[in-house]
Amino acid sequence: MKNLFLSLMAVMFITSCTDDDALNPVNQTRISDSNAFATPERVEQLVLGVYGRVKVGNFYGGRFFNYQDVRGPEFINERNNGVTNLFVWNFGIQSSTNEVQNLWSAAYTAINSSNIVINGVETGTLSAALKTRYTAEMRFLRALSYYSLVTLYAKPFTADNGASPGLPLRLTPQTGSGTGDLARSSVADIYKQILDDLNFAETNLPLTNTLPINNTTRAHRNTAIALKTRVLLSMGRYADVVTEGNKIVSASAPFMASTGVANALAPSISTVYARATTAENVFSFAFSSNDTPGTQNSLVFYYNSSTNGGSEYSLSPQGIIANTGWKATDARRTFNVVTGGKQWLYKWTSPQADPDFVPVIRYSEILLNLSEAIVRSSNSIDARAIQLLNAVRGRSDATTVFTAASFTTVQALLDQIAIERRIELLGEGFSSPDIMRLGQNFPAKGSAPAALSTDTQYLWPIPLNELLYNKLCVQNPGH
Repeated sequence: MKNLFLSLMAVMFITSCTDDDALNPVNQTRISDSNAFATPERVEQLVLGVYGRVKVGNFYGGRFFNYQDVRGPEFINERNNGVTNLFVWNFGIQSSTNEVQNLWSAAYTAINSSNIVINGVETGTLSAALKTRYTAEMRFLRALSYYSLVTLYAKPFTADNGASPGLPLRLTPQTGSGTGDLARSSVADIYKQILDDLNFAETNLPLTNTLPINNTTRAHRNTAIALKTRVLLSMGRYADVVTEGNKIVSASAPFMASTGVANALAPSISTVYARATTAENVFSFAFSSNDTPGTQNSLVFYYNSSTNGGSEYSLSPQGIIANTGWKATDARRTFNVVTGGKQWLYKWTSPQADPDFVPVIRYSEILLNLSEAIVRSSNSIDARAIQLLNAVRGRSDATTVFTAASFTTVQALLDQIAIERRIELLGEGFSSPDIMRLGQNFPAKGSAPAALSTDTQYLWPIPLNELLYNKLCVQNPGH
């Protein structure tokens, strides 16, 4: 392999994720190409390094969540600062915009890191069991990265059954300075690869990583299944969401996973943030004072108005906080803190120098994914779907109980599930993907204009750097 391999691996070490097995990483700068995968200990460090590549500040360290949320109707930009995603919020991005280029670069670096490790473990001197496990972890992270990209840079799968141009599908390591020319695969092909990776991960990941911290911060079988429910929901494959969801959600309340990690709702919403490793925290990226996403990247910076935050985005008075069905006594209202006459989201409160974990998958999302999919696949006011909805609402608001009589039409039930998603998952990166998978328009908020599903700004452009170095890649129309 080329020297780029060693450089990339060294960076992966520096940004490796927090884990009990990563307290004493070896000196990667002293490892040669020939023995990088020679021992289980070295490979373990390389695997942890890929988790680190996914959680960098420009990706899952905070910015990706903010991009996905401020495109939607829930937040108002308060600083007019171009550095902190103003152009994303007001639908003014171009192919040269930093956000467009930096996210693409971070995600493809993570994908390439995954590919390097997948290739390396096959040639290394590991046991068959370790090779399979590490490959499964890498394929889970690769699937998460491709899914994250396709939700912004390409048309929703549901728009035309995935026929539109998707992304360059890079599945082999790039370790030298050779050509990067690669045409965009279709959206359908990208989703096929994502599901292939997740199916492999489900089959080959461990049922449990034993310790709560590892069950939260490293992939296990239920992690892959949980992400599949999200991916399949984005594809409109609702019956398949039900099939996958039923693997980790019991038939009746109290809902929980019966095999593998005993994932379930935490008794209180107040316990699932900070550095939470509850059974609800299916997958999170861990941070600490020695491992931060960097200045102006963390979620506390964007949404918190205390001395720990940057007061960048307040909650829109016309957003979900205006919903009268979201009662003042609902425990989730306590996250909406009033300062200076505005409401701010305080799900993340630790200082940037020692930040909270970033929750990527929570069990409440899985319950809502399954609830919606049951209704859409059956086209009925389904009793179990209502029970799943009540489980999420009732955890924070015991005074509201939905029944079949609460809904006069199937659409009314779907509307309530959508409201619950906006409340429960506020600030966790779901606003834009939910709007786009349903073919809806982005509403105006504050001084930011609306973006119709037919508008150029509905999709992000392919970054300028990709077009300069990849002559086979074509731009999204209108950019």
